Parts: sequence; structure tokens; C-alpha cells
Amino acid sequence: MRMKKYTVHIIAFISMFFWGMSYVWSKIVFQSYSPLTTIFFRLLISFVSLLIFVALTGKFERIRKQDRWLFVFGALFNPFLYFIGENFGLKLVSASLSSIIVATIPLFAPFVAYYFFREQLKTVNLLGLILSFGGLLIIILNKNLSLNADPYGILLLSLAVVSAVFYTIFLKKLTMHYKPITIITWQNLLGAVYFLPFFFFFEIPHVFAVIPDLRTLGALLMLGVFASSLAYVLFAEMVNKLGVIKSNLYTNLIPVFTVIFSFYFLSESFTGTKVLGMFVVIVGLVLSESGRLQIVKSATKMIRDHE
Repeated sequence: MRMKKYTVHIIAFISMFFWGMSYVWSKIVFQSYSPLTTIFFRLLISFVSLLIFVALTGKFERIRKQDRWLFVFGALFNPFLYFIGENFGLKLVSASLSSIIVATIPLFAPFVAYYFFREQLKTVNLLGLILSFGGLLIIILNKNLSLNADPYGILLLSLAVVSAVFYTIFLKKLTMHYKPITIITWQNLLGAVYFLPFFFFFEIPHVFAVIPDLRTLGALLMLGVFASSLAYVLFAEMVNKLGVIKSNLYTNLIPVFTVIFSFYFLSESFTGTKVLGMFVVIVGLVLSESGRLQIVKSATKMIRDHE
């Protein structure tokens, strides 16, 4: 059954909601565990929950031999490199600022999407994208245009941005042959495997020394089930239905949700400037949505040529 257009946009908002909240959940878990431990447990929880769902629903799919490298290299970019950049960057800067930096993904995705898939942006899409980025700058900069943030944190978050952009290329190719839940299940298993040696070498003594409270365990569970499972499955469906560029435009909503959640759960500042910035981000997103992305008919052939 063909998914209705409004349904796609609803799942887009749901996935961005969970990802916006993930910055708050991560900050809570960081009070007990390091970013590396948080990532490893988050991926394990996600893999187990998805595996149980696949087993109960009979949605298991065999991986074609020629696609194995797509899963392996896709997982290298996300979750491995992406989570290294995001979580260690989030440890150094605020949740709000972290989400804002990650939201710059749409600025770079069009170049990669054009090269691999020939996805085109009309002028109205480009204007909306620029306007959304302007909204992000309103939130991130002080009145004197200074940035009060750890430069290493910003650098690490930039790594997350680059990794996410290139990950969408592998994701787009995989969605042509596999269901989103299959992609995310194997992606998170491979991600956990990538992190396993680092976890055992650096984290084991610290893990057994910590007695987490219910708030920490609850936040970790939310990260694994909603942020790393449901949100990624929904995003994979978005990429399949909307394309790389249009799906990534929705990531502009992540800092909007995060700024609000950070105010209520982490007591981060909530100023008039942030409200203005969030409004501009939303206007830019709506403007971007008003123009239709065009994908040339040769996209499928180009994808196969790059395999």
C-alpha cells in the first residue's frame, strides 16, 4: 500500500522529536556513564529490541552477498563515527548547541545527493534551506557574534555532521532493497561490534564501579528503543519516500525540540533570541517543503553504477 504524503511527514516529525529528546537523555546518562559506555549500551539495547520485533513479526530478510559491504561501511559512518562525534561533542557543549550543529547536515547533503543520485533543488528549496540555517545562527551566536563553546566539542560535532551526510548515501542505496527495520537492526549490531574493543579496553572497570539510578536506566532505555531504533527506522522510511535532501531538511527541527526539552529537563537557558531562531528555522523548513525536489530518471542506473 502506498504511503500517503501526510503520513510521511508525520513520521518525520516523530523521528525528529525522539532525536531532539535524545540529547537530553544522553546528558542524563552522562551523569553516570561515559559517552563510550552510553553508546555501546544504547546500540545493544536497540539491536536486541529490534531483533525481538523482527522475530515476533517474521520480518526477517536475508542480506544479499553484494550488499554486505554497504552495511559494513554504512555502519562505519553511522553509528560508529557519527556517535563518536555526537556523544563526545555533547559531553563538552550544551545539548542545545549540539543539536544546532548537527542540524547543519542539510547544508552539505545536497552536494552529496546531487553527485550520487542527481537530486535537484529548486530555488525555493535553496532559499528555505538558507533561511533555516540563518535561524540556527540566531540561536548559536551571541550579540557580538562570538561563540561561547568548547572548540573541541564543535570539532567533534562536525565529525558527526560529515558522517551523517555520507551515511545517507549508503542508506539510500540500502532502502532500494531492504526494509528500514532490517537496515537499522544490522547497522546497530555492526556499530556495537565496532565499539566493542574500545568498550572492553577503556570502560569495563568504570562500568562495574557505577550503580545507576532509575533515571539513568530509564534514559538509557529511551535512547536504545526510541532514539536508536524507532527514530532510525522512521528516518530510513523517510529517505526511501522523500529522498536524501528532503529528509535531511527535517533535521532542522531537532534543535527546536532540543532547546525546548533542555529548558524543561536540564534547566538550560530559554531566551527570546532562541524563540526567534526556532521560528525562523520552522519558516525555512516550510519554505523548503513548498518546492518539489526533482529526481532524474537515471538515478537508479547511477546507483547501480556506484555499487
